[in-house]
Amino acid sequence: MSQSSRFAVKKAVIPAAGLGTRFLPATKALPKEMLPIVDKPVIQFVVEEAVSAGLQDLLMITGRNKNALENHFDRVAELEQVLSDKGDKKKLFSVQESTQLADIHYTRQGDPKGLGHAVLRAKSHVGEHSFAVLLGDDVIDSRDPILPQMLKLHEETGDNVVALMEVPMDQIHLYGAAKVSELSGDVVKIDQLIEKPSEKEAPSNLAVIGRYVLRPEIFEVLEKTPEGRNGEIQLTDALQFAAANPSVAGGVRGVIFRGRRYDTGDKLDFIKATLRMAIDRDDIGKELRVWLKDFSKEI
Repeated sequence: MSQSSRFAVKKAVIPAAGLGTRFLPATKALPKEMLPIVDKPVIQFVVEEAVSAGLQDLLMITGRNKNALENHFDRVAELEQVLSDKGDKKKLFSVQESTQLADIHYTRQGDPKGLGHAVLRAKSHVGEHSFAVLLGDDVIDSRDPILPQMLKLHEETGDNVVALMEVPMDQIHLYGAAKVSELSGDVVKIDQLIEKPSEKEAPSNLAVIGRYVLRPEIFEVLEKTPEGRNGEIQLTDALQFAAANPSVAGGVRGVIFRGRRYDTGDKLDFIKATLRMAIDRDDIGKELRVWLKDFSKEI
C-alpha cells in the first residue's frame, strides 16, 4: 500500500454540540449552526466545504436541542410538493439541495467535555482511517479553499495537519497558539501548541482555526488526555502530545490560511460574513452595495 493511499481521507467529523450562548436569546431554541448567512444556515456551508473536498461520509456530533440540524438535511416531502405544484423550481432546488449533499450520520456528544471529547465520540464511526474535522460554526469562504491542500499534505506525509491563521496578539487568547518551524511556503512544522494562552505565554500569533486532518491514532491519545483548560478534554492538548511524540501518533504540520474565514460563533464575524457573502450575490448584491455606500455616509 502506497503512503498516499494509506492515509487517504474519506470521512469528515463535524462537531456541532455547542450551546451558542453568545447568540442568546436567538439560540435558546435554535442551534447556532442553523443561524442563516442571508438564506443558508451556517452548517450547510461547512457540509458543502467537506463535499467539495471529496468527503461524502460525514458524522455530525450534536447535543440536546439540535434536532433542527437533522431536519435541515432531511427531506420535507410536503414542502417539496407545494413548491413543485407552484412551479417554483428555484426554491424547490434549494430545498432539495441540502438533502442530497452527502451521507450524513449523527451522534450525540452527551457530556459537554470539550472539543477533544467530541472528536473522540467519532471513534467507532471513523475506525482505523484518517479523517477530517470541520468545526460547525467556522466558515471558510468557498473562494478560498484550504481543506484540499490539507488533505493532500496529509496523504503525502502521514502527519496530522491543522489550519493556522495569523491573528492580532491581543486575540490569541481565544485560540490554540502554535510554535512553528518553516518548511516550505505556507506549510510549517508544529513544534508546540498551547490552548488559549495569554499574550505573554503565546509562542506566536499563529492561531489554530477549525480545520484538521487527523490520523486515527489521535483517538488513543485523546483517551489518555487529561482534562485541561476549563476542565475539558482539549484537542489542542492531544495534538501537542502528537507533536512531541511523532512516532506514536504522527507529527503535526500546519498550513497557514490567508483567505476569508468567519467565526460565526462571534457576533461581529457573523455580521461580516453575512455582508461579505451578500454583496457578491446576483440577486441582492448590487442593491446592497448601493445601500452600504449610502449608509456609510451616515455613520
